[in-house]
Amino acid sequence: MTGTAARYLYVTRHGEATPDESELTAAGRRQAVLLGERLRGVPLTAVHHGPLARAAQTARLIGEQLDGVPLRLAAPAGDYIPYVPAREELPSESADAFLGFLNRFPAEVREQGPGLAEAALAEFTGPVAGDEPRHELVVTHNFLVGWLVRAALDAPRWRWLGINHANAALTVIRYAPGRPPAVLLFNDTGHLPAELRWTGFPRELHV
Repeated sequence: MTGTAARYLYVTRHGEATPDESELTAAGRRQAVLLGERLRGVPLTAVHHGPLARAAQTARLIGEQLDGVPLRLAAPAGDYIPYVPAREELPSESADAFLGFLNRFPAEVREQGPGLAEAALAEFTGPVAGDEPRHELVVTHNFLVGWLVRAALDAPRWRWLGINHANAALTVIRYAPGRPPAVLLFNDTGHLPAELRWTGFPRELHV
């Protein structure tokens, strides 16, 4: 009889991208390499990444630092709006700001995102079948990191908003059988030198 085992989900935002987001900057490439070096001791079974160039390039550079870990393209790891809240779901003091932000995105982006977000939860979260813990890395974008952290903490669905993740920082979530998810690390940049930390993060939030 097959049991269930813990999943350790390692999540990162792609490295710093050029202004047109067509590729990584030199700093972004270095960030990816350093994150790959940090993960060498982790028994990763796969590196999942979204389809956009900045995520795919980050995943490739990370993978080059690892020993034979396969790269897997995954549409649910892409860049999209995971959930669009109704005004009444939001705190009154921030509703206008959040809704104004979301309305800047095309309607098709807002409509397609929730399905991908649910697919991400189905594919990347929860305990796994078998007796051995599974360790996986997802190279994605800021919004999905917020969505996964929100879900792990069982926060309201709108609460992915306002969660920021630095480029190539590391978040780790454990999904153990019979226990709630645990956010073991969030936005950790210990593998990056000071000059490569906090890119992609609002300056007023640098600490």
